Amino acid sequence: MEVLRQPIVAMKGIAKEFPGVRALSEVDFEILPGEVHALVGENGAGKSTLIKILMGVYTKTEGSIYIEGAKRDIKSPLHARALGLGAVYQDVNLAQHLSVAENFFMGQLPGSRIGTVDYRRMYEETKETLNSIAVYIDPKEIIRTLSVAQQEMVAIGKIMHQKAKVVIFDEPTALLTNDETEQLFGIIRKLKSEGVGILYVSHRMEEIFTICDRVTVFKDGALIDTVNVSDTTEDALISMMVGRKVEDMYRIEHGNPQETILKVDNISRGKAFRSISFEVKKGEIFGMFGLVGSGRTEIVRSVFGADVKEEGSVRFLGKKADFTKPSQGIKAGIALLPENRREQGLALKLSIADNTNIVALDKICRFGIINNKRSIEIAEQYCKKLKTKTPSVLQFVKNLSGGNQQKVVISKWLAQDSELLIFDEPTVGVDVGAKMEIYKLFEALLKEGKTIIIVSSYLPEVMGLSDRMLIMYEGKQMGILSREEFQEERIARLASGIPGRES
Repeated sequence: MEVLRQPIVAMKGIAKEFPGVRALSEVDFEILPGEVHALVGENGAGKSTLIKILMGVYTKTEGSIYIEGAKRDIKSPLHARALGLGAVYQDVNLAQHLSVAENFFMGQLPGSRIGTVDYRRMYEETKETLNSIAVYIDPKEIIRTLSVAQQEMVAIGKIMHQKAKVVIFDEPTALLTNDETEQLFGIIRKLKSEGVGILYVSHRMEEIFTICDRVTVFKDGALIDTVNVSDTTEDALISMMVGRKVEDMYRIEHGNPQETILKVDNISRGKAFRSISFEVKKGEIFGMFGLVGSGRTEIVRSVFGADVKEEGSVRFLGKKADFTKPSQGIKAGIALLPENRREQGLALKLSIADNTNIVALDKICRFGIINNKRSIEIAEQYCKKLKTKTPSVLQFVKNLSGGNQQKVVISKWLAQDSELLIFDEPTVGVDVGAKMEIYKLFEALLKEGKTIIIVSSYLPEVMGLSDRMLIMYEGKQMGILSREEFQEERIARLASGIPGRES
């Protein structure tokens, strides 16, 4: 008979109201010691609100919170940390100009006998903590010199140094490679074995079934159900979240593409990619699949003009298109929606209207003066078309969810009336419902005669959407398959460098 474990965290009857909005309604939620508890739901379902209440960022409107059986009123993030709660967010919150050790001991620098900072102790304790989770980074390293994955591991180590009893992971793998994700999962399993409670938030269903024990589904601020991962399916979870079946996700209407719009002939760029040739037809979705580092992104950046190829040629709409800067690609009618939309695709401190019109200023300017009324009209037109959720197009983009930020990037290129739209990882950090909306937008673009290239490391997505697919491995072209030839095992073998008759 299994002994019942007392929850480390128990949240009972939690509600949160903002002016005119009830974000959470009577939610009961708990985290057990030594479990990985997933929290899933569409953007706006209430997940972030619940986490912020638990971490002391928001004050609950109703309900009670218990930490190890004791009722607590969490007043601030510092109070949450003192109670043993820690969080690792997608945008890692570390002091970039300080060392790893200084981040570990921020606000609590140890003193020596003579009144100076005891750096020796700081370095030793930091190294010991990182090594305990199999992370081997010099404590003296400055944070800004580390990779995204290394920074995330440091953030985890910092929380463990604070003796956290519960760790929240919010979209932790969004910017990690497959190997880095496996390293993260190894750390989570170690924390679990030590009795730490894990709250895991992710839009990636395969991760839920790989690492989690239980899963709670939120929808419209309400808790729908909590189930054992072993007792449910991906289809069942998606149905609870959005009321639709998983097989409907990629069901869009394709055209009958004939005419070649883009011809890439034997292009190469250093070690990134070599001898790449393919054609894209007007009105099709052309997929590019490969693992991180396979060269997919570098190829489309070269086509767009963001990177300069060293060999080969490109023709677009029948004309020579060997671009050496993005402005040439934009002028020709090519759009590139980058994987890292926050840093490369958006001006986060500007409004939706400003971002929407930023590459099509000639349409809203006269004699160098911006017509603000016209700018707002265009932005509102595309917000309506893409169903972007915002109270106003004057809202700052930084305040939008990931899915709505992606829609603003798309709006920017639709306002420019681009002929070829290249989507690099279009649904990273985007919830299931927003994914479906983006896929339906692809369908609408095809009907308007647009052409799409989709670059993705998520095989079900690129298989489900593409008419044809180019498979890459370490800069090498492994084959081009038509939709009738798509087989998951076959594509996975090619993407792993195992040649077939296609190469």
